[in-house]
Amino acid sequence: MKARLVLEDGSEFEGEHFGAPISSAGEVVFNTGMVGYPETMTDPSYAGQILVTTYPLIGNYGVPSLENTSRDEVHPLYESSRIHIRGLIVSSLSVQHSHWSAVGSLQDWMTKSGVPGLTGIDTRALTKRLRERGTMLGKLVVDQDITLEDPNTWNIVADVSINKPVLHEASGEKKVVLVDLGAKNNILRSLLQREVSVLRVPWNYDWTNEDVDGVFLSNGPGDPKFCTDAIGIIRKGFDLGIPIFGICLGHQLLALAGGGDTYKLKYGHRSQNQPCIEVGSSRCYITSQNHGFAVNERSLGSDWIPWLFNANDGTNEGIKHRTKPISSVQFHPEACPGPTDTNFLFDNFVRTLDHETTSA
Repeated sequence: MKARLVLEDGSEFEGEHFGAPISSAGEVVFNTGMVGYPETMTDPSYAGQILVTTYPLIGNYGVPSLENTSRDEVHPLYESSRIHIRGLIVSSLSVQHSHWSAVGSLQDWMTKSGVPGLTGIDTRALTKRLRERGTMLGKLVVDQDITLEDPNTWNIVADVSINKPVLHEASGEKKVVLVDLGAKNNILRSLLQREVSVLRVPWNYDWTNEDVDGVFLSNGPGDPKFCTDAIGIIRKGFDLGIPIFGICLGHQLLALAGGGDTYKLKYGHRSQNQPCIEVGSSRCYITSQNHGFAVNERSLGSDWIPWLFNANDGTNEGIKHRTKPISSVQFHPEACPGPTDTNFLFDNFVRTLDHETTSA
């Protein structure tokens, strides 16, 4: 079956359809990672987006099982309990697959999940267009034509967050709140592996009255400025004197709560090889990233200091509070997929839980 991708600038790319036989619309973005399509496709940060993979061959190792997995469980191989992308565009789809953990093909998984795909197009030319003109809205037209849809015009975080608090207990004495803004499972895994119990709460849950040792702000999709409830709660939490750490969307919300500003990038950072340099040093970390918005560090007040910056474009990659145990990074230290260069940030966060802090 033929299908086509139609961009908002009028350009079209025609190829072969795979996956669910339905049309879909969203924001068209590209990811330059070579592996990790199951983790990427189940990352809630991709909600509302049509994903283009620059690596040419996708599907060759199939997909592991997702059966009997609820929204609240920590699946050992996926980053959530379902696919979040609106569509997948690849240069060449591998019809056959081979891997010890595979229980099915990428195509069958997408068909069962109601997600369409497009293969057989020049993804290099499509990526160059997105780099030159910026991220665009698009529609993957399969069975019938549909209208364009912009996921950045509403609070899409509310669509991917959990509905009620869930406690994940560990053997240690420490307990933290994980604000689920679209949290990846490996954030939970990383904290539980360090024997920290985790109270996972909805994006707009007021955690300031919880008896916990720290707060972790997760990743998530969309424009951070729609999360006004979460921003207000974070601002109130600054005075609790407990450690707060944010990643990705959590980083942006932390900056907004601290009086800073955010802006939309031309085509975002979506890859597994983003170089981030620590301010005041020559130390560079290779990081996994997936975001379309960034923090304007010039908008931050004197209470905040830049921590890291992107070696490619100079954008902010981390901030720290001058006097309080509050910090955040734009990248994904939990990886999945990607390098684990910055996994030590979880150890640093857990160590801060052992220190007595007082509100300023």
